[in-house]
Formats: sequence, C-alpha cells, structure tokens
Amino acid sequence: MDRERAEQLVAALRDREVMAHLAELGVYEYAVRVVLPDGEGEAVWDSSDALGLEAEVLQDGVLIGLVPHVPGSERMTEDELVAAIAATEYDPAGLHPPTDADDPPRPSPPTPPPPVRPVTDAPAPAPAPTPDPEAARGPKRHWWSRHTGSSTN
Repeated sequence: MDRERAEQLVAALRDREVMAHLAELGVYEYAVRVVLPDGEGEAVWDSSDALGLEAEVLQDGVLIGLVPHVPGSERMTEDELVAAIAATEYDPAGLHPPTDADDPPRPSPPTPPPPVRPVTDAPAPAPAPTPDPEAARGPKRHWWSRHTGSSTN
C-alpha cells in the first residue's frame, strides 16, 4: 500500500479510537499497525489492490496468527476498509494459525560440487619404439640357405 493511503486509513482509525500507526514495511511499502488491547501484541494490516486486506498478528515480534483475507476487500472503499479493521476481534480462536504454507518458500540448499580428485603424477608415456635396422632390410636368410644347392660329385 502506498504511504498516502496508509496515512488516511490510520487517521480514520484514530477517529474511531483505534490505536493505529503507520508501519513501514520496506522501500515505498507501508501498512497499518494496530496495537491490540491489553498489550497482547499488534496486527499489521496490509492491503493491495490485487490481494485485498489481510493482517499478521504479532506478539513480541513473533507471528502468532493471521487475520485471513477479508472477502471482497479488493473492491472496498476506504471507509469500508476502516470499518473492517475497526470491527475485527483478535480472539486467538478466530485467528488463522500460521502454517508452513503461509511462509515464503525457502531456497533449497545449494548442491555440493562434485568431489575433486587429487592430481597424481602419472607415469610418463613409454617412448615410441625405434625401428630395428636389421628388420628394415627384410626377412633374414640364413647363410646355409644361400649356399645349398645341388652338388655334383
């Protein structure tokens, strides 16, 4: 909700004797903080055009419940929004308890990198064999094969 709208809602709620204050949620994000009677905590009312009106109920900064979405609040006038906030009873039985589904999704833990294998000193590759000069000449013939022949006696 923008600041001007939140300030108008706070002023109208104070006119109805509701202890309301401007709450800054973030950069250019505002809400209406209502102090609950008997010091039981506070309700932070947020309204957006698309999502409508809803509240988180906090006690000592801890979320203890939610006021569920007010049906039709996305089309309500400011007077109707003020009336809805002022008429809300913060009875713990009527609050919607917070659940894991209400929390924003948590990012999954990063996957660990694959294990790194240590670099070992690999043996040097064997040198290429040198050609044998004798083998390069061709098949070897034994001396007796060259000298055998027919002998005439």
